[in-house]
Amino acid sequence: TYSYARSSRYVTKKIASNKVEITAIQKEGAQEKLYQCQNRIGIFEAFAFSYTNKLPQIEHPECIFRGGKCCRYIITWEKTAFYLWKRIRNLSVPLFSAVFLTGLFVNRNFALSFLLPALFILLLGMSCVVDFIEKKELRASLNVLHDSTAKLLEQVDINYNNTLITNEIGQAISRHSTIDDVLNKVIQVSQKRLDYDRYLILLANKDKTRLEFRTGFGYSQEYINILTNTAFNLDSPDSRGAFVVSFREQKPFLINDINEIEENLSPRSRLFAKKLGTLSFICCPIICDGESIGVLAVDNVKSKKSFVQSDMSLLMGIASVIGISIRNAELLEDRERQYRSILQVLAASIDARDPLTAGHSEKVTEYSLGICDEMGLARDYREMIRVAALLHDYGKLGVPDSILKKPGRLTEEEYDIVKTHAQKTKEILEEINFEGILSQVPKIAGAHHEKLDGSGYPDGLRGDEIPLGARIIAVADFFEALTAERHYRGPMPVEKALGLLEKESEKHFDPEVVTAFIRFFEKNYLKKFYDRNEFI
Repeated sequence: TYSYARSSRYVTKKIASNKVEITAIQKEGAQEKLYQCQNRIGIFEAFAFSYTNKLPQIEHPECIFRGGKCCRYIITWEKTAFYLWKRIRNLSVPLFSAVFLTGLFVNRNFALSFLLPALFILLLGMSCVVDFIEKKELRASLNVLHDSTAKLLEQVDINYNNTLITNEIGQAISRHSTIDDVLNKVIQVSQKRLDYDRYLILLANKDKTRLEFRTGFGYSQEYINILTNTAFNLDSPDSRGAFVVSFREQKPFLINDINEIEENLSPRSRLFAKKLGTLSFICCPIICDGESIGVLAVDNVKSKKSFVQSDMSLLMGIASVIGISIRNAELLEDRERQYRSILQVLAASIDARDPLTAGHSEKVTEYSLGICDEMGLARDYREMIRVAALLHDYGKLGVPDSILKKPGRLTEEEYDIVKTHAQKTKEILEEINFEGILSQVPKIAGAHHEKLDGSGYPDGLRGDEIPLGARIIAVADFFEALTAERHYRGPMPVEKALGLLEKESEKHFDPEVVTAFIRFFEKNYLKKFYDRNEFI
């Protein structure tokens, strides 16, 4: 009895010189799978093959997975030439001894002078033959072992390289948060590291009714147009193309000659393959959380290089990584859309207080982002400014309507109440769990009324004490307020507003920010104001 595995113990029984019975009995509490039974058969075959250079015959009369109490295997192997010759030689020793002894009684001189040397030479010759056959079979076994080892090392090397490639692709795309960025990075790494002529990724549309070409490499513009305009219908029972079947059944396909499966393809699929010039290909489903979301496919239309199992294993690994990354990107995009919609609702709730000022937050945001672009600010900082600009007046929710919508000039007391909105904005936004660079949003939104000379509010900050983001929003807010209609005045002409902005530069506003805003405005709005006769 032997215990090679944690799940079972083995009992061996010799039946004949070339036949054994091996019984695998599950240990208490263990639960084996069918593949473990199949693995055992493969191990027994490999073990016998390493000694005889021939596959053994394996009978499996009793199996746990067919209702048996154990898995029983009867293994029979061919007797080798070495075994037969060795047995003949060993049996010849007593036979030759008997012949020699008989010869001694019949003719002593003949037995000693001729029979003994002849029998000795014959026995020696048989020993030499046995030795020769033994070495020959050992060399053959060593060659088989060498070839097996070489193939195993080659496969280990392939698996290692495939793991590196899959890991490299995984690391490359894990840093991207949109589906397009993920797919573009997959193509970049795949084109650099994989040895395929053409490579494409199809993704299912939102309704899961068709596969759509998203990206690839190795295709001419003509072929890209064909792929883009081809409908890979998922909701049609007549669709029998390899891509659709792979998607539906979540099964990869390795085809080295498309003619072999021509009968299984619809006329439309055959025509499509002919248009692309495809003869051999691999396609793998892109799966995440048990759900198919697309198909990855490669072919070698130029090199005509055949595909092997390791190619399909590699692509299945890559497809799995792509699936996870796409799903993560979808979740991030959904979260981003929800986040943006919440911000829009918050901004709209401010504007809803007074229809006359509706759109103020969006316009200030638009101007602020234009300034960021002109100043070449980083993408993440730009996003932080966008959020702060959208919510910069949120504290006005705490200002009474009687003051906020008053048609005439405000009293000093009323103006002091209005000024509290900056501090209230900061305090309200501090209750939101902003993370990373967005943690600056409350401070920047609350400081958009600070001025370089320290005459602003709520904290009277001066110069560089005022965050850059607040200086940007201050310019955008000032210009938008001047050029928009208010309860107590009409809109100021654009030319006059720009002049006043430049005049306030250095005293109240950052000159660099003012210059950036004017550049942005002239590029994007000046002609519109001319066309609308608003530039006076």
